[in-house]
Amino acid sequence: MPFPQLTVYRHDRRNRALITLTGEIDLETAPLMRAALAQCLSDGIRTVDVDLTPVTFCDCSGLNAFLYATQKTTEAGGILQLHHPPPTLERILDLTGCELLLLGPPVGQLSPPPGDVPAPAVQPPPPRSTPLVAAGSGDAR
Repeated sequence: MPFPQLTVYRHDRRNRALITLTGEIDLETAPLMRAALAQCLSDGIRTVDVDLTPVTFCDCSGLNAFLYATQKTTEAGGILQLHHPPPTLERILDLTGCELLLLGPPVGQLSPPPGDVPAPAVQPPPPRSTPLVAAGSGDAR
């Protein structure tokens, strides 16, 4: 029996993990990937980034494994995001409409890192038909 053509590398940093997958993700190798992602949750990891740069192929069984892992991560209060998917996976994501589930928001809409406090929203003043103070006079109308 040949070895799976997928290698999984994991690098942890506190409660965040970077998973780098190398090779092909298909019906034969998807269970290995699924187990690696599940192990992150078992180890208390709640933020998982998956680097797919070295992946040469991914079919719908890979998509299914990513969707399952995303669901389980979300249920555990975490987030899983894919980075640099291969063209085959990009095409499947486009056809199925799963881009936002797995790839996250567009770069311009990224949420701030945990611990950052967003600036309060500034509300513009309501439009006024007449000024409260006449220009230069100091008298109220």
